[in-house]
Amino acid sequence: MRTLISTAFVSLDGVVEAPGGEPGYRNSGWTFKHVEFLPEAFEIKEREQKESAALMMGRTSYEAFSPVWPGMEEFADYKVMPKYVVSTTLTDDDLVSNWGGTTILRSLDEVAALKETEGGPIIVHGSASLNHGLSDAGLIDRYHLLVFPLLLGAGKRLFSGTDKDAQKLKLVEHEAYANGLQKNVFDVVR
Repeated sequence: MRTLISTAFVSLDGVVEAPGGEPGYRNSGWTFKHVEFLPEAFEIKEREQKESAALMMGRTSYEAFSPVWPGMEEFADYKVMPKYVVSTTLTDDDLVSNWGGTTILRSLDEVAALKETEGGPIIVHGSASLNHGLSDAGLIDRYHLLVFPLLLGAGKRLFSGTDKDAQKLKLVEHEAYANGLQKNVFDVVR
């Protein structure tokens, strides 16, 4: 069974929207505007590429990343690995041709079936809505969170507001950095 890992830049109040500067959000670009950049705090991002066997995202994140990431050297490892986009509306004609093999999954049931196959970890980038569904369905196995010392108020959140039973997490790795960032890696306890 494959491990599904959700990775996110998240504010202290749980916002994940527009960390890199995406248009339309009032605090867009918050990861670089308000916190001093320290390379050591982002080590986990490089490690994720080396340790992952596949990349997963929702339609909105795919449409944001696919025009940019294929040409970026810092995301070169993702270019060659299989990619999965969970979407009910995306078609094969919507996929970019310069980013390697991409498969469209139409449901969380298809994600669950993919997890049952052989292979290494699958990393989920961005994709707030997809994260809500995956978490609520119990499909996420691990969280890689870089928590920023910011309160952003409104915005898309990593976790849904669904009323559900408590889900226990086990902290397996953590570090605090001089710029206030915290790395927290949690395994989901089953």
